[in-house]
Amino acid sequence: MVKKSAQRIYLSLIFLFLYLPILVLIVLSFNDSKTRVQWGGFTLKWYQNLFSSSSIMEAFWTTLAVSLASALISTLLGMLAALGIDAMKKRNQAIMIGATNIPLLNADIVTGLSMMLLFVRFTRLGMGTVLIAHITFNIPYVILNVLPKLKQSSRTAYEAALDLGATPLYAFFKIVWPQIRPGVFSGFLMAMTMSLDDFSITYFTKGAGIHTLSTMIYTEMRKGIRPEMYALSTILFLLALALLLFMNFGPSARKAETNHQRRLPMKKKKAMLCLLAGLFLSVPFAGCGSKSSENTLTVLDYGKYLDPEAIELFEEETGITVDYEEYVTPENMYTKYRAGAIDYDLICTSDYMIEKLIQEGEALELNYGNIPLSENIDPVYFDFSKSFDPENKYTIPYFFGTVGILYNKDMVDESKVDSWKILWDEDYSGQIIMADSVRDSFMVALKILGCSLNTTDEAELKEAQDLLLKQKPLVYSYLVDEAQDEMISENAAMAVVYSGEAGYALEFNDKLAFCVPKEGSNMWIDSWFIPKSAKHKENAEKFLDFLCREDISMMNFDYVYYATPNKKTKASLDLELQENPTIFPPAEILNNCEVLKPLDDEVTMKINLLWKEVKAAD
Repeated sequence: MVKKSAQRIYLSLIFLFLYLPILVLIVLSFNDSKTRVQWGGFTLKWYQNLFSSSSIMEAFWTTLAVSLASALISTLLGMLAALGIDAMKKRNQAIMIGATNIPLLNADIVTGLSMMLLFVRFTRLGMGTVLIAHITFNIPYVILNVLPKLKQSSRTAYEAALDLGATPLYAFFKIVWPQIRPGVFSGFLMAMTMSLDDFSITYFTKGAGIHTLSTMIYTEMRKGIRPEMYALSTILFLLALALLLFMNFGPSARKAETNHQRRLPMKKKKAMLCLLAGLFLSVPFAGCGSKSSENTLTVLDYGKYLDPEAIELFEEETGITVDYEEYVTPENMYTKYRAGAIDYDLICTSDYMIEKLIQEGEALELNYGNIPLSENIDPVYFDFSKSFDPENKYTIPYFFGTVGILYNKDMVDESKVDSWKILWDEDYSGQIIMADSVRDSFMVALKILGCSLNTTDEAELKEAQDLLLKQKPLVYSYLVDEAQDEMISENAAMAVVYSGEAGYALEFNDKLAFCVPKEGSNMWIDSWFIPKSAKHKENAEKFLDFLCREDISMMNFDYVYYATPNKKTKASLDLELQENPTIFPPAEILNNCEVLKPLDDEVTMKINLLWKEVKAAD
């Protein structure tokens, strides 16, 4: 009795572990609040928004199309490959099976990166390259599902059928197919599942403007995943559950119990083969490259950093098709750009990364004659931009902000929060969130020491590391975007965050406040520039002019909720919002801040090593 109770408890815990996250996801899909940690009441609006969101639905159908097509084609090719391997001698079989296992054991990111380098050598990235990559990725899974069934089948029966006058195709469907069919179907389902879940292969082989659900979710992580994605995930889970129940308990399942040897009519078999063959033959014509029309624009931007409706409006007004690509970090952007897989026409990224690319000769000078509405940008922010673009020849500011301390007024002594030193106060042990970012965390320590956040002095960096090591026992966690939710739910007393995240958090908890300490901080400016790879420079300048327009700038401000440098947009906001020091830091705060500079490779390696030692310390 005790043993059975223990088994039940164990199984219950296992299933709770498996399904509790899904239950949380389902609950959040009905939460009227955008934040994950606060219940705002029951709503169906995320489901309504889901079906009206062209970007999400396009990503969904792309994911489904790629997964289904790659699964069908890889199933056909994998089955044929398994038949060929099974016909080999044992020595050759062992070699081929070993070769099949290597892609399975290889890391997805290595496979994706190697495929990208191969495709870039011979063609342009597009939907075709994604499909070919998925097929290649899936084939080994199909082979390893079909081979065991072939081993269990009788080869002599097939040969006997041939001796009796049957054609190879007829003998295959009558003798071999019934025996390997379960393996083929399981291989198809595995290929379909792997394609649906895949991120790395897709990310490295897709062209600009092509999005799947996995790549869309990844690029949204910087600003937080949209609740509409919770709704879509809930629908997919319920559909999968319904399909599973139908397969196991539906009429077909009951009929299969009494007639498991039932065969498909020959016409249906031939139709299936024709469908598979047609899909396979269509691959060379799938369009391995992205669109090459002159009336296009390829844009690379942070995730969730531009209102999709603004892109649609630009396309309607100009007839220019925008291929919009997103990334997460400036380093991620640099890797994508430098890979040379896609010719980007316009890029938005952070100040220090733009300076690095300008120094490398990778930015083109702007023709401001084509961007007359750039006069809407406050000259103050062009002056700040001179720290990385000395003559304002290459960039147009897009959003800006600072880094400071988001704190709970009920948990923190406000008289001490004006200094970074409060983050070392033992009274707040276990209640401090630090930035999970090497430059931002070292910035805090360097400012306490009275040093520049761009210092390259090894002794100053080591002294900053000593401070961070001393602080570590007091730290609750090292986070980036998640810090805002932790503060909203009052799991910590204070956190180092960007001003944009602070402004978002203040909307959901009136106990929170934000301060930029007196020692100074980092002022960041995200700007647009035209890279050397641009093939449509005039289109890029039209788009920049469009973004500087007051109504479009307002759309993007409402969508992102970061400080805009557009003076006309700011002037049209409520006075209370204009004077909000969290969203729009006053001049005295900005003048006490520094803009990040790019570090050379040697210093970058050194500071990264120091940061790893901090994170690894007990």
